[in-house]
Order: sequence, then structure tokens, then C-alpha cells
Amino acid sequence: MEIIAIQGHQKDASGKEATRKIRNQGHAPAVIYKSGGGDAVSFSVEATALRALVYTPKFRLAEITLNGSTHKAIVKDIQFHPVTDEVVHIDFLELVPGIKFKATVPLRFIGTAPGVKEGGKFIPSLRSVNILTTPEKVVDEMSVDISKMELGATLRVRDILVSEGVEVTNNAAIPVASIEIPRALRSK
Repeated sequence: MEIIAIQGHQKDASGKEATRKIRNQGHAPAVIYKSGGGDAVSFSVEATALRALVYTPKFRLAEITLNGSTHKAIVKDIQFHPVTDEVVHIDFLELVPGIKFKATVPLRFIGTAPGVKEGGKFIPSLRSVNILTTPEKVVDEMSVDISKMELGATLRVRDILVSEGVEVTNNAAIPVASIEIPRALRSK
């Protein structure tokens, strides 16, 4: 699991003027919520420090240093500028050991499908799945084995290889990937 270190800066004030001033300094307003309840903490973070965390398809943890204490967290929500695509605001969820949290992790296909070798077309339907887990058992991706997929075969969420302590919350019947039979092979 890759962890991105982020330095948080205490906010002096709140409101439109304070937020505008923060953004003009190249920072983004941020909030860290505690999983399981508790008070939310508002702060700001350098927008450039968020690049490795936000602009990637990978699932990563953030280690936020704020007022001398360190908080392990995941990204809960992000607001982007509609034109420049810069981070306007970001919400974090602090991970508390033993308390389950929801996350969306990428789905990786492993193996080579025999149906593709026979001329079929591999069509992925899902790129990520929702999971429920604790911070101790968190994974950065889920895998599904496609090495047994023949022409016309479909894999579903129930076929995903699940680690111990991780629960996939997507409907088990949703298709993950399929091998489409080309028109030329259908007429045979």
C-alpha cells in the first residue's frame, strides 16, 4: 500500500474571504473527518502536494501531518474547478484501527483469456469496485482472474478474488468483464 505524505496548515479563519485567500496562495481547503464520529478538523494543504494522491487511478492512503500529529486517511470527496480541473476542496476520512470504512479500489485483470486468443474481444465492464474493510486489512486493488474465459464468457463481481477481511459491496451479479464473439466467428 502506497502512502502519500501531506503537510497540513492550520486555517486561521473560515468563510469566503479566508477560502479565497487560501486558494490565491496555491493551497486547497481541506477537512478531515473521523470515521466513527467526532469533530471534523478544517485545514489547508498545498495543491501541488495532492497531485500524487488525486490525479492517479491507484488507491493510496494519505498521511497528513497537522499541528504536530499524524493522521492516516483516505480521500472521501474532491471538488474540482470546472475549467482548470484544479482541486478546489478535498475531504479526508481518518482511519481508526478496528473501525470499518468504505472505499473504491481499482480492479485489475490477471492472466490471458483463451477466448481472446481465438479471436474474441475482451470487454471490461467495471474498472473499480466498492469495498468495506478495516485499516489493517485495506488493499490497494482487487484482482479477477481471466485465464479461464472462453468465447462468450462473462465474469461477475462474485468471481473477484477477495482477501481476508475485505468485503466487496457491489451486487454479486454485476458483470465485470466479458469476451465478445466477433461477427465473423458467429456465422461459423
